[in-house]
Amino acid sequence: MTTFLTQALDYTEVKLKRELMALEAAAGHPNADIRLSVEVMNAARVKFRELGLDPKDTTAEELYHALQVRLRQDDQKLVFSLRSLAAEHVSAEADPVAGMAEALKSIPESKACFALKLAKLRLILKALSPKKTAKSLGYRSIDSMLKHESPEDVLAAAWLCESVSWQKRLLAQYRKLTPADFEERSLRIVYAKDKRYHEVGKKIVQSMHHNLLSLKELGVIVLLPLPDHTPEGVVTASFSLAINELNEIRAASTFLKINQFKPGFGSQVSKVCLMHPELDSQVFDRPVPWGLVQRYYSRIQHQADSFLLEPYLSLDDLIYRPVEEMLARLEPSLAFWRNTDALGYVQGNKTVSLNILDNAINLCNNLSFDKRIAHYFQNSLWHELLMRYIKPESIENNLFNGLVPEYAV
Repeated sequence: MTTFLTQALDYTEVKLKRELMALEAAAGHPNADIRLSVEVMNAARVKFRELGLDPKDTTAEELYHALQVRLRQDDQKLVFSLRSLAAEHVSAEADPVAGMAEALKSIPESKACFALKLAKLRLILKALSPKKTAKSLGYRSIDSMLKHESPEDVLAAAWLCESVSWQKRLLAQYRKLTPADFEERSLRIVYAKDKRYHEVGKKIVQSMHHNLLSLKELGVIVLLPLPDHTPEGVVTASFSLAINELNEIRAASTFLKINQFKPGFGSQVSKVCLMHPELDSQVFDRPVPWGLVQRYYSRIQHQADSFLLEPYLSLDDLIYRPVEEMLARLEPSLAFWRNTDALGYVQGNKTVSLNILDNAINLCNNLSFDKRIAHYFQNSLWHELLMRYIKPESIENNLFNGLVPEYAV
């Protein structure tokens, strides 16, 4: 066991030792924890040099501020690229959020998903009568709203307008769904630029510092307008979260595809809306996040046997694309952030994340060094460690049974 992992993951030594002993024993003692620690520390030193820093003579706080400077510069470049994309393909207004929507639509892997039929959703919405939503969107009746608005847009607005009790009633309706209520269709990217949605979504944009609403059961990502004056880093944070949600929707889609052949399909639909599904594992002492399974198969796609997944899934379904890779495709200057999702630096008891999402969130919330977050780095590092121990046969033996949900963090 390495000191680096204990500090980077913010685990107690006893807890991590117990976890690693189980992983090592199950995988035949490959010392993957040591290998990963060395790889991360070496890769971090490379990033130090790219930032013009000396790895031997730089404090954690100096690294943190250097990363914030770099993110601030890259955020400005990303905004320019998104404005250019919007001006070329959408309108002369060159709205960066319109550019986000255009960029997301151009990602080939974002096209297909397994989603709730819109006719069924319209019936659910009519039964639940989202009156606050109708009022916010300027309608006197539910029927009129459902006639003139797409049910996806209505549901997005309802998540923002309706009460918690209404949302619980919606999930109760989802528990009654069957596989016949779902279909294969294209994932939809919605830019809700209508002024009505601007008012409805203002609260989430102001409080969360991002403009994203994801409806996994529908395969829909809704982008809300950003205020005229936003903190630096908001565009990078919002766009990164949107790319991340593409991966989440793909994972939810494959999870539901498998569960259509199992009892209790409707319960799994309602849970997918609020939780990260997991695959029960006899190898590890805890279930494996289904999104991690998706990411693992995407990594070994050329080595995996597609026959083992049929007729439930194809290898083309199991796609994962790193956030920073997609950002760098759009704006090449962001290549600095490639392969940094599980990258961090530890000095004493101080951990600094090189993950672009952590850095963007730190920047747009103007967080000091003492209040910095490293959540996305720690989550990615733990998942990277798990992938070093996964064996395809252990996944395939459990793939079609024992699926359980886990509450999202």
